[in-house]
This record gives sequence, C-alpha cells and structure tokens, in this order.
Amino acid sequence: MKTVRKAVFPVAGLGTRFLPATKAQPKEMLPVVDKPLIQYAVEEAVAAGVTELVFITGRNKRAIEDHFDAAHELEAQLEADGKTQLLEALRGTIPRNIHCIFIRQPAPLGLGHAVLCARPVIGDEPFAILLADDLMDVDQGVPPVMAQMTQRYAQEGVSMLAVQEVPRAETRQYGIVSSEPYRPHLERMRAIVEKPAPESAPSTLAVAGRYLLTPRVFEHLARIEKGAGGEIQLTDGIAALLQEEPVLAHRFDGRRYDCGSKLGYLQATVAMALKHPEVGEEFGAYLRGRQ
Repeated sequence: MKTVRKAVFPVAGLGTRFLPATKAQPKEMLPVVDKPLIQYAVEEAVAAGVTELVFITGRNKRAIEDHFDAAHELEAQLEADGKTQLLEALRGTIPRNIHCIFIRQPAPLGLGHAVLCARPVIGDEPFAILLADDLMDVDQGVPPVMAQMTQRYAQEGVSMLAVQEVPRAETRQYGIVSSEPYRPHLERMRAIVEKPAPESAPSTLAVAGRYLLTPRVFEHLARIEKGAGGEIQLTDGIAALLQEEPVLAHRFDGRRYDCGSKLGYLQATVAMALKHPEVGEEFGAYLRGRQ
C-alpha cells in the first residue's frame, strides 16, 4: 500500500465574502495572528508526512507562490540585524525537503475541477486535499487532523473524509454523508450529497475540508457533469467512487474553524492568539479584563 506523499490545495477561489480585503490579495493569505491561513494547512499536511504540495491557483494568487519561495534578501537582512528568532520563523515557512508545485486552474469550474487539474502530478498515488478555509485546531498532544487520517489510511487503505456533526439548519452549507458504524471514529459511507436542504438531508454529518482519496476518483471527476451551482463538484466524484470502492467517514479529534466566514475567521484568530507563545498570556488577560 502506497504512503500519502502528495497533497492538493485548491486556492483559486475569489474570496468575495472578505471584500474589500481580498481585492488585491488571496483570501488564503489573510493572517491568523502572524501566519496566513494557507500556512496552517501546509503545516498540517507536512506533519502528516506529505512531501509534495500541489497548489491549484488562479488569477491574483501570485502572493501564495511568493510566500512559499525563498526570500534571500530578507533573510540576509534579518541575519545582519541579529534577528535570529525571526530568521528561523521565516526559514521555517516550509521545510527544505518539501517541494511546491503550482498549477493554474484555467476557469472557475468548481472544486472537483480544481482537484482534477492536479491529476498529472498525483498520478496513481493516494493523495490528500486540504481546504485552507477550514483551519483545524487540536489540543496539545493530539495529532493534527490530516495526520490522524494518514494513520487511519495506513490501517484501512481506502479513501476517507473528515466529518463532523452540524446543526440540521446548516446542512445546505456542506457536503452531507449518510453512513453506518464501522470502527471507533470511523464510519462506512453509504452516500454523499452536496448542500442538501435541511428537510431532505440524509443526516447532519458534514464533510469538514479534509479528504484522503485514491487516484480512482480522477476517472469519475473526468466524466461527471456539472452539478450544484453549475460546477464540477468533488462531492459528485466521491459519490461515484462510492459505487466502486469503500469510502470512510472519519470523525476527527479537534475543532474546525470556518475561516471562509467572517465569524469563523474571528473565532480562529482568538483561538490561535490565546495559544500563541509570544502573546497568548497577555492577550488572555486582556480578554478577561474586557468581560
């Protein structure tokens, strides 16, 4: 069974919910304390053993590529100024053994199409997909969410999706799965549907922005028609995959912050600030003083 070495980051979206902040910068580069959203997702993938990062980009996304590139002049200036802590943080943006690949999505045809754009690089290997809008936080000592999934994949050898319960009124915001118990934290998926109305949703178990898929999904993404919103939906590709091979739903340990919404972004900022080694204690005291 092949190990998971590659991860796809679909980052071509326009981020219209954060205009005007995203008029001239990618939404994935919005900072949560002192790191952009995309870096949290990349660090999670690297902690899971991924060594090749595939970014599916679009117009006005050059800042992402620049962020993960070397900055020799800045490094030299920090070294000359003796700012070793900042220099280490800068160099730690991405480990030296990690390779970044950038692929342009030619048209905004949906998440499924973005993933399909990665097919030439992924080949016949299992791969991860991480949506940077979903910032995953775990308690100290708990493996990051994608590491939880790669560990499970090593045992099960089949595709899996991270899932969590959501209020029924919110099912129209997610891919929703129906499933049956299998092992602790794992369920066998029976069906998946994209953004169903609450009255027709098969459950309240929602996909949470982390996927680990076998390459067979590409065959289905290449064949399916446009679905919800007139886009090629990853959900529809997974639904077709389910007809051929098992797919598991993984109830992850941790908390998901929906940073595609203003409220979720603010919640994530507060949570990460309270954990920050430099400002966490002082920021916590400030919040307590405001109550």
